[in-house]
Amino acid sequence: MADIVILGSGGFGLSLALTALRKGRHKITVWSKFQQEIDDIKANGEHIQKLPGVKIPPEINLTSDISCIENCDILIFGIPSSFTRSVAQLAKPYVNDKMVVVNTGKGIEEGTLKLMSEVITEETGTDKLVVLSGPSHAEEVARAIPTTIVAASENRECAKYIQQELGGNTLRIYLNDDVKGCELGGALKNIIALCCGICDGMGGGDNTKAALMTRGIHEISRLGSAAGANPVTFSGLTGIGDLIVTCTSVHSRNARAGKLIGQGISPEDAVKQVGTVEGYCCCHSAYKLAQKLGVEMPITEQLNRVLFHGGSAQEAITALMSRPMIYEHEELQ
Repeated sequence: MADIVILGSGGFGLSLALTALRKGRHKITVWSKFQQEIDDIKANGEHIQKLPGVKIPPEINLTSDISCIENCDILIFGIPSSFTRSVAQLAKPYVNDKMVVVNTGKGIEEGTLKLMSEVITEETGTDKLVVLSGPSHAEEVARAIPTTIVAASENRECAKYIQQELGGNTLRIYLNDDVKGCELGGALKNIIALCCGICDGMGGGDNTKAALMTRGIHEISRLGSAAGANPVTFSGLTGIGDLIVTCTSVHSRNARAGKLIGQGISPEDAVKQVGTVEGYCCCHSAYKLAQKLGVEMPITEQLNRVLFHGGSAQEAITALMSRPMIYEHEELQ
């Protein structure tokens, strides 16, 4: 039996709690900084906003006491990327060298341009960190709909441990050594999903969306390679797999926010309506990282203009379609 603590009582945190519960042998605790959220889940027996209709059984402990981390075997960060550092700072006093620490957040930190695994390692000092990533909407994981993801770690034994303790008939987990590639794929696909949503909101066609997804994975792979990731990673679950589901699913908050923007709603208001939109948070950081590494990312650049500099979606499409015509795999110098 493993003592598992999940930081974050949102949709994905709770979906992992339910997945672990199905193993039938774990002690599971879910933490939230917000006592009201804990009280509401207990009172309703479900998270009405994030996972309506999905029952959260009493076997899953719910708490707002961060000391629940102490002496656990597995500590999972199920926190939006913009709050990862602050929660890691809260967790730090209780993290010890026996715990396997898991990150599920997908983003690039504003300012530092660090990935979430780097943020957590920096704040907690752990050397046993595993990244879980892949096409895995919480709404489906929670309902035991078959899902396949990746556990990536520089420590193969830690990744195998997470594979063993969380994997099962409804959640198949592959192993990967390319932590940076898996994280970048998971973060950057949200940018492309926002663009696909904008395309939908403008009444665009399937041809346009297919082009955005295909050239999008090209951009992701180029930036990932420049950052030291294995290009092969982006053809797998944490690359093209996560990109497909986030660009096409009704569960995708990034696509929904993009659709609102394409319909003429301001980016700020679109994010307020949808909630956590990781692509919005990540776009500026990704653009800055591309500049730092000297990588051309035209789709990301145009989205950055639309989100933060008052550019119009139509102008962005025109700019992309007007770029010099080259061989498909040729890069502009």
